[in-house]
Amino acid sequence: MKKFFEYQAYHFLLLALIIIVVYLCVTVNPETLTGAIWGIDTVVWFWLAIAVPVLHQMYVWIVWRLELYQRTFTKQFGLERAFKMYAIGFSILFGGRLITIIILAVSNSNTLGVYPVVAYSLSLVMACPVIYLFYSVKKYFTVERAYGIDHFDSKYRKPFEKKGIFKYTDNGMYVFGLMILYFPGLLFLSKAAILAALFNHVYIWVHYYFTERPDMIEIYGNAP
Repeated sequence: MKKFFEYQAYHFLLLALIIIVVYLCVTVNPETLTGAIWGIDTVVWFWLAIAVPVLHQMYVWIVWRLELYQRTFTKQFGLERAFKMYAIGFSILFGGRLITIIILAVSNSNTLGVYPVVAYSLSLVMACPVIYLFYSVKKYFTVERAYGIDHFDSKYRKPFEKKGIFKYTDNGMYVFGLMILYFPGLLFLSKAAILAALFNHVYIWVHYYFTERPDMIEIYGNAP
């Protein structure tokens, strides 16, 4: 259990601090959360868009650590079935990140205060590395590795990928992958959706430094 909770005190502390900062941002600027959709205020959609990534990263931490140190799920279901079940949950929660931000952006549209051409141009620029990342993951890194197959398969020991976008950064998925969450805010000109996307992007690095990186050191002996 000591390994299960390793570095998680820092995780929870930073999560609390980030949420406090987000709360202060929307409290000082209440106009950030104006609007509604389907009779539900933007404030509800905003905090839902904050809650989903927290649930997602908690889910990954719990499953990864239980599997890495106890083989909890592969012992019960076997490698293939256990990983498939985990991947389904991962996909639902990651998809939930994007879906809630899209709904939030529609609810809070036209609040960003920038010219549409600027927001649309920025979206186009950001789309380039995002598309290259997805190409690199599919061709070189593999989707299974992106999900965390190395936590389930004790024999999985591949060197760190250095092809495609990973030739330029060791953490392409965290640097560029989360950029996809900014698109709804930019396209619908939503201040709240941009803030929610920024929360996602900052919080994913908390996951990296206090969950994934320690796990990588345990599995491979080193980490980027």
